[in-house]
Amino acid sequence: MRRLGLATVVLAAVAALVAPTASPGVAAPDRQSAMPTLTVTRQVTGLSIPWDVQPLPGGRLLIDERANRRLIVWHNGVKKVLTGFAASKVWSSGETGVMGLEVDPAFAKNRRIYTCQGGFTAGGGHDVRVVAWRLNAAYTGVRYVRTLVKGFPATSGRHGGCRLLITRNGALIVGTGDAATTANPQNLRSFGGKTLRLNRMTGAPWPTNKWPKAKSKVRRYVLTYGHRNVQGLAQRADGTLWSIEQGTYRDDEVNRLVNGGNFGWRPGPGYDEAPPMTNHALPGVQYGARWRSGDPTLATSGGTFVRGAQWGDLNGTLAVAALRTNQVLFLRFDKAGKLLWTRAPAALKSFGRLRSISVAPNGDLLVTTSNGSNDAVLRVRPRLS
Repeated sequence: MRRLGLATVVLAAVAALVAPTASPGVAAPDRQSAMPTLTVTRQVTGLSIPWDVQPLPGGRLLIDERANRRLIVWHNGVKKVLTGFAASKVWSSGETGVMGLEVDPAFAKNRRIYTCQGGFTAGGGHDVRVVAWRLNAAYTGVRYVRTLVKGFPATSGRHGGCRLLITRNGALIVGTGDAATTANPQNLRSFGGKTLRLNRMTGAPWPTNKWPKAKSKVRRYVLTYGHRNVQGLAQRADGTLWSIEQGTYRDDEVNRLVNGGNFGWRPGPGYDEAPPMTNHALPGVQYGARWRSGDPTLATSGGTFVRGAQWGDLNGTLAVAALRTNQVLFLRFDKAGKLLWTRAPAALKSFGRLRSISVAPNGDLLVTTSNGSNDAVLRVRPRLS
C-alpha cells in the first residue's frame, strides 16, 4: 500500500474553452457566462494504463490496469490490488486485457462488479468475455461469480473493445471490437463489432432485443451491429443509448443506438480500411453518426453524459475522452439527437492521452490517462462564478 500526493491544476474554463472545429458548420453558444471553471486534480497516481474507473461506496474507486491484468481499489490515498483476480487467467495482447468495468446498481446488497477482459479458451485459443465478480466487505478481494457471455473474437489483440454499461432498466450493454477481421461487423453470428444487451444476473439475452428467438445464439444478444471498435457507451437522461467508436484514419463516431440497427462498418477484403465508417452502399438501412471527427481522427474512447446544475452550459452534454489529441470533448445534442456544438476545455489538455470517463456521485468527472507510465485518475470538478 502506498499513500499518494495530490497535484491540482485550476484553469478558468471561460478563458480555456475553444470553439468547435471538428464539425463544420456547428457554432458554439454565444454566451460564455454559464461555462464553469474546471478544477482538475490527480486523485490517483502511479498507475499503468488504467482502462476504466468506477466509483464505489465511501469515496472508493474501482480501477483496472489493462496490461497488468489487475483490479485496484483506491481509498483515502491508498491503493490495494484485489486478491482473487488471477492475472494468469486474463489474456492480454495489444489493445486487449482487462478493459471495461461496471458496478452493480444494487451493489450495497449483492456486492457485484463486472469486467470485460481477455480470456483463454479450450485448445489454447483466446477470446474476450464478460465476467461477474463479488467484492468482499473489506474491499480487499473478489470472488468469481460467473462468466456472463464469452466468445467475442480476438486475433492479435487489436480492436478488442470492450466497454460495459448498466442501463437504468437494469440491462447490461456491452460494446465490442471487430478484432480487425473483415467479416465480423456485418455478421450476425459473430459477437465482433456489435453492441450487445443482456441480463446482468444470468447472462441471458435481453428479451426486447431485435432477434430474441433467432436460431443463432449470438444474434439473440445483438442490440446493434456494423461497428469497428466500440470504446464508449452512455445513456442520456431521456433514456437513449449512445456509443463512441474509433474510426480508421478518419471519422471517429458518436452514434445514437437503435435496436437492431446497422451502423454501416464493413471493411474490404484483407481488412482494407478504405471504406467509410458508415457505408450507405451496403444493403438495407445504415444509421449515420450523430457526430464524426472527420480526417484525421482524435482516437475517441470512453464517455458519459454530464449531469448537475454545477456544470452550467455543460450540463447534459456528452463528455468524450480522446487519446490522440489529449482532450475531452463536450458535445451538445438537441432532443432529436442533432449536434448543436462542441467544446474542448484547455484545462484538460495537459495530461496526455485520456481514455475513460465516469461520473462520481457528486457529479464530478473521473478521467483516466493512458500514457503507459505514471498514469492517473483525474477528478474534474466544475464551479460556476
